[in-house]
Amino acid sequence: MTMLTYALLTEPAYLEASQAGRSPSKGKVHLVVTNTGREVDWVTIEVTVPVGNGDGGLTPDIGTITPKGTYTHTHVNAQLLTPPATVPVTFQRVQGTNTFQATPPAGAKAFHPGDYMVLALEDINVAAASGLAVLMVRETRSTQQGYEVRFAAVPLMKAAATEVPAPRDFRPDKVMLDVGDLLTLSWDGSDDFDYKIVFPGGESAVQRGKRTWSPAADAIPRRATTYTLVATSRTTPRVEHFLTTTVQVRHPVLETLTATTGINTERVRGRNADDGWISFPKEGLNVRKGTGKTWGSVFADRADLNGVNTTWVQGRSADDGWITFPVEGLKVHRKDDNHLTHLVVGYATHDIVKTRIVRGVVDDEGWISFRKEGLNIRRGGGGTERGTLFAADTDLHG
Repeated sequence: MTMLTYALLTEPAYLEASQAGRSPSKGKVHLVVTNTGREVDWVTIEVTVPVGNGDGGLTPDIGTITPKGTYTHTHVNAQLLTPPATVPVTFQRVQGTNTFQATPPAGAKAFHPGDYMVLALEDINVAAASGLAVLMVRETRSTQQGYEVRFAAVPLMKAAATEVPAPRDFRPDKVMLDVGDLLTLSWDGSDDFDYKIVFPGGESAVQRGKRTWSPAADAIPRRATTYTLVATSRTTPRVEHFLTTTVQVRHPVLETLTATTGINTERVRGRNADDGWISFPKEGLNVRKGTGKTWGSVFADRADLNGVNTTWVQGRSADDGWITFPVEGLKVHRKDDNHLTHLVVGYATHDIVKTRIVRGVVDDEGWISFRKEGLNIRRGGGGTERGTLFAADTDLHG
């Protein structure tokens, strides 16, 4: 039987065996040493760690372990200390071995009843195989006859490696992008995955150790875009996880748009800020210029309409004549002034024609005027000399 009592705790509660292709599983071992009997003059306590990757080994790499030790006084003259007094203990690896040795603090060789000591082994890279690992303890105390040595075996279990938790919470920093906005995607996940981002038209690998990704400035989405995070384990067999997130764009740019049932929108405009635009009031359709709210122009080869309400109509050239529509009927004007001009037709049928004179198509041809008393026929050339009426037969009354 040992002079002291030994209990072992691990952090995490179950050490998990390492797995090929993943970051090493790490853990801590706390050996709690307690004196439940009489006072002991201790000299050393040595802890030997089983080295190897098999089921009986704790770690394949003894050099990564960091040892730490503390001694806690709980009583003085059989009186409980409140709070207890804790002092450091020298606890270090014996060079060239897999043994760690603790020695008493200066001037404190006595291990008093009720006191306890914690010997910690930190930063352990846990072996690859699950199973039972046993730490061997060798305690030495001084007696009147010399030194007395006793031994203890302290076991711990290594659990089988579990599957790496899947990544989660794949998210954009902005769900709605405005013109000029940048984009960053983030997620939570293990270092034991290789990550890449898949998007329409390509994919991009993520630098190892990073949990964020941003598209290049010239690749910021211009329409609603879905990104896929692909996480691939480095274990055998490989395991893949897929997460998606979608980013909306406030002013999307589309190559083509096909709507099978209709489009509901307040207005439509060209791709540039100064392009014209169309709005849709209850009464019909408004066409506006690119800046302001002034009326714009419609260009078409042909229009088939039930009716046209307009103030005036002009030819396609600025020098062409134009027509207005007063209450009295129709007026034909010269290009850019209000003078009446010519109406040229091949044939016209009217119920009534009201006019001051009628003349031939050439300026020096004769003309007819309409007096109160009747009809005057005049010669051409601008004079007032009476002209000649030619007819095959004339029936006159007077």
